[in-house]
Amino acid sequence: MANPAADNIRAIVDLERQARQQATLGERLGVRLSRTFGSMNFVALHLVALAAWIGWNQFAARDLRFDPYPYGLLTFIVSLEGVFIAIFVLIAQNRMSRQSDERDHLTLQVDLLAEQEMTLVLKMLRRISERLAITPEDDEQARAETLAENTNVYELVNTIREELPKNKSR
Repeated sequence: MANPAADNIRAIVDLERQARQQATLGERLGVRLSRTFGSMNFVALHLVALAAWIGWNQFAARDLRFDPYPYGLLTFIVSLEGVFIAIFVLIAQNRMSRQSDERDHLTLQVDLLAEQEMTLVLKMLRRISERLAITPEDDEQARAETLAENTNVYELVNTIREELPKNKSR
């Protein structure tokens, strides 16, 4: 007999593998560089490099100093590096956002299917109860009838939009 949890895990792994395979070279590079830039090793390397740069340009013999205080070249390089790091981080975030949107769509689809299945199950249980002459409690009956109705997703979305506080910045 198949193990549903194991099947689900395999499906998730397959979807993740497909997402990685479909990533562009730029996206893969962006993710890899973002992971590198976001590591403590990168911070430590930068601290050492910056301390060495400043130390050399502060304490070396005057004719060996290549970037005297206020370290204009260092400032330029660090600023340029910051721009590129920001770009790579944005590339990685865009990819993660796209994956998140796909997962949200999948979750919504599965939730809608589960809701439709449960509505059908409730209708079938009501018919079984009627055939067996099982009388539900009054509050159970009313709740079951409400839950057994088909859910109009568009109506729910409109209700949520009406009920949520309006964002004044829009």
